[in-house]
Amino acid sequence: MENHVRGSVLVVDDEPTITEVVARYLNRAGYRTHVAATGREALDAAATQHPDLVVLDLMLPGIDGLAVILLTAKSEESDRVIGLRLGADDYVVKPFSPAELVARVDAVLRRFDTSRTQEAPIELSDMTIDPSARQVYVRGQEVQLTHREFDVLLFLARHPGQAFSRNQLMDAVWQYSFYTDTSTVTVHIRRLRSKIEVDPAQPRHIQTVWGVGYRFQP
Repeated sequence: MENHVRGSVLVVDDEPTITEVVARYLNRAGYRTHVAATGREALDAAATQHPDLVVLDLMLPGIDGLAVILLTAKSEESDRVIGLRLGADDYVVKPFSPAELVARVDAVLRRFDTSRTQEAPIELSDMTIDPSARQVYVRGQEVQLTHREFDVLLFLARHPGQAFSRNQLMDAVWQYSFYTDTSTVTVHIRRLRSKIEVDPAQPRHIQTVWGVGYRFQP
């Protein structure tokens, strides 16, 4: 009997060993997997296969390293932060465990599946957050957020006035236990403030709780 396909993943890396191993593990986990070795192959595959998720080498020649999950040989925090600022959902530093990568793919696609629920918009004086349409309007204008930025904002807005640590936000939004570096939370908060706050330096909605983390003020 054919196994249930959990989704499709495009793996892009110019190292054949990596694409072979990653594809094998993803296939075993129930994903339909496609591979590409160059930027052009990746664009063609994305256009024809319409994958649910892309795993992309940040240093791949011929294309900027922007995807849902980045593979990077650089472990410095600045490189990880740059990738996240570009809109990536996650990053994995080489060398990595294929099983860990599969777990991260699971987490990203699980969030995507559970996000498509019917829920009334959250109406604030200067902002509307529509969970069903995954749209945010600030002062009447739609604001373009990445998938993860929207998830962070929605989670905080669902719990107004409650302070959350970075670790709590990682658990609640990323839903992934492998994380030990919470700098991704800081990056996403900074990006959100730049998009929804009148003065990001003195945020009205996403406030810092010193020594704890962040809270949402309606």
